Amino acid sequence: MLDPHLAGHIAFAPAPPDRAPLPAGRHELGLAAERDALLVVPEGIDSSAPVPLMVLFHGGGGSAQKILPMMETHAARLGFLLLVPQSVFPTWDIVIAGNGPDRERLEQALAALARHFAIDPRRICFAGHSDGGSYALSLGLTNGHFVTHVIVSSAGFMSVHRQQGAPRVFISHGVNDEQIPIQRSGRAHSALLKEAGYDVTYMEYNGPHAWQPPVVALAADFFMAPLPAPVALAQGQEAG
Repeated sequence: MLDPHLAGHIAFAPAPPDRAPLPAGRHELGLAAERDALLVVPEGIDSSAPVPLMVLFHGGGGSAQKILPMMETHAARLGFLLLVPQSVFPTWDIVIAGNGPDRERLEQALAALARHFAIDPRRICFAGHSDGGSYALSLGLTNGHFVTHVIVSSAGFMSVHRQQGAPRVFISHGVNDEQIPIQRSGRAHSALLKEAGYDVTYMEYNGPHAWQPPVVALAADFFMAPLPAPVALAQGQEAG
């Protein structure tokens, strides 16, 4: 049986914080001397209530600083925490050889921020572009026991050894992407996920291998959209 950590499983469950909330701004979490994870706390976060969380993964050869512009303004606009980890090597472990140090660091980063903030278990998103999109898709589907939304921009692949839960998925891809052709990526991924029963929103745009601000805005709104009301049971019907 495959070790769940090697399959990408992350041990995380939102719990009451035991430390004071961090102030608004950018914070390194102090987990590594180099390429530390970055946490963005927007102004006006109500730390007395559970807070939505987005984890944003950079592309190959990227960094937290490079990918921050993709979502930082939307975190401020919509009021969610933004955690931006960084790969140990130029890109994510799963792209190179499988789940390893990046999965472990991400687990540590989630535990560290949860000591300062109560995380809303209904709104936890994995998001990313390019290699980061592949990482978000792969880890998001693997960790659906706590990940509720996945936002994927121009992902090349998904590597899922086991599925848990049913995160809602937003996939976008440029029709003129020469680096990762849309036919074998965005279109194929969305079709497979829909066939598997996932709630998928799929968007194509007239552009190359680059995230597009208007599409990212829609993706952020998708994450923070009102949640559907629980389905009421008919009289005499019991919950299974």
